[in-house]
Amino acid sequence: MDAALPHRVDGDGRTRVSLAELIALGARAGRVKLAPTESRAERSGQQSSRLYGRGMDYAESRIYQPGDDVRRLDWRLTARSGRLHTKLFQEEREGRLLILLDTHASLRFGTRVRFKSVQAARAAAVAAWLAVRAGERVGLMAFGDNDRLLRPQGGVHGALAVCGALADWDALPLTGHAEPLSDALLRARRLQHGASRVLLVSDGFCTDEASRRQLLDLRARAAVGVLVVADVLEREPPPPGRYPLEHAGERRDVVLLGERQRHEFQQALGAGPARLEALARDMGLRCRVLDTRDDPLPAASALLGVARKRR
Repeated sequence: MDAALPHRVDGDGRTRVSLAELIALGARAGRVKLAPTESRAERSGQQSSRLYGRGMDYAESRIYQPGDDVRRLDWRLTARSGRLHTKLFQEEREGRLLILLDTHASLRFGTRVRFKSVQAARAAAVAAWLAVRAGERVGLMAFGDNDRLLRPQGGVHGALAVCGALADWDALPLTGHAEPLSDALLRARRLQHGASRVLLVSDGFCTDEASRRQLLDLRARAAVGVLVVADVLEREPPPPGRYPLEHAGERRDVVLLGERQRHEFQQALGAGPARLEALARDMGLRCRVLDTRDDPLPAASALLGVARKRR
């Protein structure tokens, strides 16, 4: 990765993504393991299908039923129980995770520890490390200010490729391009590449009316998790005081004294994260809110389904 960018200067981890930090997160992610990838049948609430034949994983044995393949009889269990039993097999599938990363200019904001854009990249990197540790391939699709795509790759190389893309894309200058979430989800569905998991990382300001339908379509094809990245001022009314805010090189002081004034300020500032969180909860999707001070590992682990910690 570095050979392609010999003059790369690593970010500070606060306003710019630090590649070194993203790579270091792999050590912590290596202590946990994801649950097995869900099949489409399991995602729709049905029983997972049992399949017979070679190249399949043994699942369990049950009492023989008319029509069962006699070549799959479990002779040991039959001998012990005195009743015919059939072996059942489950299709072995390679899981794939597609991370959808919001790169709108609204993420270049933060009042505590780091920008939302940096936190989003940290969460995406953790998710990539978790996925490859579980034997999945991982891909990355950016939407918003840039629309780049990193196709799914497996192993440590796959996670490193994601980390490199996160750092490279963050270093690109802002273009001011806006993309509704519904358009990004439609593009993701077309570029899904057989992903069994999809993780959306966004601050929610691009959420539009058509997002629900596109999320429903995507959910029919993959297990969808939503990670809402928010600044603390977008989550809680600030204490009374004078707050310096800078936007597009222009600096202003915002004076917030009364309780109502502070509450209205927080609601306006946090409209995006609140909208996306409400949509995800209403649809029954796995959802976590991550503010810029938090460790991204617990949230990413919960969304991707951690099976157990490695000792």
